[in-house]
Amino acid sequence: MKVIAIDGPAGSGKSTVARRLAEHLGLEYLDTGAMYRAVTFAALRRGVDPADADDIATLVPQLELEVGGDTVRVDDVDASIEIRGPEVTRAVSVVAANPRVRADLVRRQREWAQSRDGGVLEGRDIGTVVFPDAVLKVYLTARPEIRAARRSKEVSDLSYEAVAADLARRDALDEGREASPLTQADDAIIVDTSDLSVDDIVAQLAGRLP
Repeated sequence: MKVIAIDGPAGSGKSTVARRLAEHLGLEYLDTGAMYRAVTFAALRRGVDPADADDIATLVPQLELEVGGDTVRVDDVDASIEIRGPEVTRAVSVVAANPRVRADLVRRQREWAQSRDGGVLEGRDIGTVVFPDAVLKVYLTARPEIRAARRSKEVSDLSYEAVAADLARRDALDEGREASPLTQADDAIIVDTSDLSVDDIVAQLAGRLP
């Protein structure tokens, strides 16, 4: 099974690089972060407090999630736009810190890859937890101001300062959580994407495949 794991913080370029690398290699692509956003969306839609660990853990196994490309469906409802909204963005880190949520979604991620005999998966624990035996592990990073600038272009209703503060908050939550914290795999290739083009990054990673 040919699994490529791409991890890193928000704004590091994971989604763009993972999509392009998947296209380059003829593999399918999975944005695992969208799965956590989908669970958060479902909780908010049903009036479940994202911080209520037990209620969220009870909800997750009931959900039908379809994540493919840029399309995300939750219980047959297209949530592709809503999962990127500010309400979900503010709450997703606390949902992602729930160990039982992570256990359920990790199972789904492994099943996704196994059914396709591999793929390019991006997230925050792909190379460390979900697929520690991936054929290629990548950790993308970028300078904080670059990450904030990239993300502020995607979130038009928030100022650069607000986006930068939110990224710092999410970093602290992602790196400090007990369940599968954001960290670099020991054998990951670390790429600072601040001053590199997507084509350069894809070429570099493709050249590192065994």
